[in-house]
Amino acid sequence: MQHEKVEKNLGLMTLLILFAISFGGLIEVVPLFFISETTEPAEGLKPYTAIQLEGRDIYIREGCSVCHTQMVRPLRAEVERYGPYSQAGEFIYDHPFLWGSKRTGPDLHRVGGRYSDEWHKVHLYNPRDVVPESNMPAFPWLFENEIDSTKTAAKLKAMKLLGVPYTDQDIENSANAVRGVTEINALVAYLQGLGLTAKR
Repeated sequence: MQHEKVEKNLGLMTLLILFAISFGGLIEVVPLFFISETTEPAEGLKPYTAIQLEGRDIYIREGCSVCHTQMVRPLRAEVERYGPYSQAGEFIYDHPFLWGSKRTGPDLHRVGGRYSDEWHKVHLYNPRDVVPESNMPAFPWLFENEIDSTKTAAKLKAMKLLGVPYTDQDIENSANAVRGVTEINALVAYLQGLGLTAKR
């Protein structure tokens, strides 16, 4: 008869449901903070260079993460198509994560080194030149625009505050590293760095 009191009292029922969900969530999440695989960088993982970081921002700005995931799931079909499944330690320096959930295009987490820089440039200028059935839009303006180097140091400083191990020298040299670099070169540099940790 105790359950009748709970079921007829909406406030108490809501409170107990929230408690049960919160407790269950804590049991699943809290241990992850103490497992080295989820809190320490994967072996060989390095922070993005200034050019790659700018390329990542272009990737976000152009909405690439809307159609492309960056997380190979531990399923046989995915591993056979994309490569080794993604590990938590590979994303330690990613702020925000770009895992995604929709795959209009293929997963890109293991795309680094799979194609040449020239292939990526042709693909981004007009995707149908290399993949005739592609429905991906073209990005010709990336070949004309240059990176705004005045903001790069601030981006690295922000990442350092979030725990990415950039040195003061990295931050100081970042503006010079991207000065005169076109957006297409920055984006390709970012793509070429994806997923290399698992290939070593």
